[in-house]
Amino acid sequence: MEKEQFYYDNKIVKLFLYATIVWGVVGMLVGLLVAFLFIFPNYLGNFPWLSFGRLRPLHTNAVIFAFVGNGVFLGIYYSMQRLLKARMFSDTLSKVHFWGWQAIIVAAAITLPLGLTSSKEYAELEWPIDIAITIIWVVMGINMIGTILKRRQRHIYVAIWFYIATLITVAVLHIFNNLEIPVSAFKSYSIYAGVQDAMVQWWYGHNAVAFFLTTPVLGLMYYFVPKVANRPVYSYKLSIVHFWSLIFIYIWAGPHHLLYTALPEWAQNLGTVFSVMLIFPSWGGMINGLLTLRGAWDKVRENPILKFFVVAITGYGMTTFEGPMLSFKSVNAITHYTDWIVAHVHIGTLAWNGFMISGIIYWLVQKLWKTDLYSKKLANTHFWIGTIGILFYAIPLYVAGFMQAQMWKEFNPDGTLVYGNFLETVTKIMPMYVMRAFGGTLYLTGFILLAVNVFKTVKKGKFIEDELAEAPALKPISSGRLAGEGFHSWLERKTVLFTVLTTVAILIGGVVEIVPLLVVPSNIPTIASVKPYTPLELEGRDIYIREGCNNCHSQMIRPFRSEVERYGEYSKAGEFVYDHPFLWGSRRTGPDLHRIGQKYNDNWHFNHLLDPRSTSPGSIMPSYTWLITDNLDISLTVKKMDAMVSLGVPYTKFEMDKALYLLKNQALEIENNLMQDPEFKKAYGNSNIKDKEIVALIAYLQRLGTDIKAKTAMK
Repeated sequence: MEKEQFYYDNKIVKLFLYATIVWGVVGMLVGLLVAFLFIFPNYLGNFPWLSFGRLRPLHTNAVIFAFVGNGVFLGIYYSMQRLLKARMFSDTLSKVHFWGWQAIIVAAAITLPLGLTSSKEYAELEWPIDIAITIIWVVMGINMIGTILKRRQRHIYVAIWFYIATLITVAVLHIFNNLEIPVSAFKSYSIYAGVQDAMVQWWYGHNAVAFFLTTPVLGLMYYFVPKVANRPVYSYKLSIVHFWSLIFIYIWAGPHHLLYTALPEWAQNLGTVFSVMLIFPSWGGMINGLLTLRGAWDKVRENPILKFFVVAITGYGMTTFEGPMLSFKSVNAITHYTDWIVAHVHIGTLAWNGFMISGIIYWLVQKLWKTDLYSKKLANTHFWIGTIGILFYAIPLYVAGFMQAQMWKEFNPDGTLVYGNFLETVTKIMPMYVMRAFGGTLYLTGFILLAVNVFKTVKKGKFIEDELAEAPALKPISSGRLAGEGFHSWLERKTVLFTVLTTVAILIGGVVEIVPLLVVPSNIPTIASVKPYTPLELEGRDIYIREGCNNCHSQMIRPFRSEVERYGEYSKAGEFVYDHPFLWGSRRTGPDLHRIGQKYNDNWHFNHLLDPRSTSPGSIMPSYTWLITDNLDISLTVKKMDAMVSLGVPYTKFEMDKALYLLKNQALEIENNLMQDPEFKKAYGNSNIKDKEIVALIAYLQRLGTDIKAKTAMK
């Protein structure tokens, strides 16, 4: 059969390789800066853009979408061309994808430190950037689909299955979770409220991990591990079961992030059942990856790239065993909101994602520049430093998480909490935070060694921009199944049908879990005493969001004796019906705030925000000094209320017409309260505190949890 000659595009692969390394260093460095903020809360100075609440989402976005994202695209652009025996559909679209994605990352790096955030975990970017992400994702999708359609390889290999699932599912998740009402160029409100918003967000949040950090990396595993080991995939049949069961089950598991919350019990139970089931397809993938190396263990001992792959796949196995275990309610009651979850997540990112991508980079730099790695010894050093770094990062946080859970729940014989002051549970685990920072330092050091090794390898090699290849053209054959052809082999030829079935598989779970919450009122019982936020409280809530307070504080009291004793009456679904977006949080570095309203006077909140250690000695909360110098911007207040009305918040005509009057009147009341303290009056009597941002934030904090008659909490 006559073969056609064509060229693989290595230029786009090179660009993504460089971007992966650069953003890897940046993302890890920001993460290390954040880790040291737990030890030295103000070591970066009192700059708003360097506070924990703003840097933490910058770190997560940089690592997930910049480092892992570019690493995934790096592997996809290299492997797709070779698996499909075709150059990418369009060089122009490849470049638009690359530069568009980098522009999005730069936009995130600018806006997040400025406090321009929607507050949704892993989806913090505001609406113009969300639109840009959608456009660039479509560009990538056209390029991928076009390449698949012009392929010279009849059957699509298993890696391509996972790329297709990623393309479709991330698009669906991103669009539905980021439906919002714009108020200004960089301010919007989620169209969902409270319980509904929480469900949609964790349907997205869990599956962003699943379909951005897992499925595409599994595709890379199925391509690069056999390539580097020079071994076939262990089991083709297992890969089929692994793929279809994984994409079907994964999409149901989001509610396990919301166990014991105000989410309806049926949704929580569905999330638990499917999360536990996830262990089977997940471990099927791990087994397939590790057993591909069966008979190649001598190579593993000598080849640092295979060492990275082994630890990566093992890390994947650990996290995908732990995830289902954390979905059992009895286990979740202990681990949720603690640093245990932080350790769990970082085993996945540092080991599974970080080491898999590192191994791929080491292999590709040799292939693209047609030379051997500059230093195998340096790569081995990176491997061992990185592995020790992972252990020093994760193990102390597992210990910290277990200690937190025990301290939060421990009672004296007389029925009082042993650690009635939440701060005591923070100061006890400070040594673990020190060890975590040390582990992060080791991991970053190892990755910098990779950058050096790659730079030296590139210098001594010769890059091939367009790599010559040849393969026979694809000839038409019968659309029916051929003699001896299995069903799945036939399906691999029918890429349109394959894509449709993949779409159906990932949609079922979301539809079953989310639609009832949106259309059946009984899922979220209303409470007559719950009223919309006043104009000043609404502005204060936006400041709370801007400063990222939900990164450390939850607003969800679970129905546990310990939590009710510590915080007050447990949270009800109907209390959040006007919360666009929800702010339940996912960890507690500080105490829950849902019943903080009226627990302390206005002066306490003022002093606590200005200098947390003045009211809470030993606190690791940063100071928010800019809140007393920056005037509250009320130019958008009425627009914000208009947006809320369009979302169903029942502001009256009087409240809308007199919004600014009501706002200023409430601010004056708070200023008068503050002036009752002679020391405050002496220090700030001429400062027009009523016009400052801190007053709006105090108004919001004093409102929290006061709409229903709640049990008095312990102090």
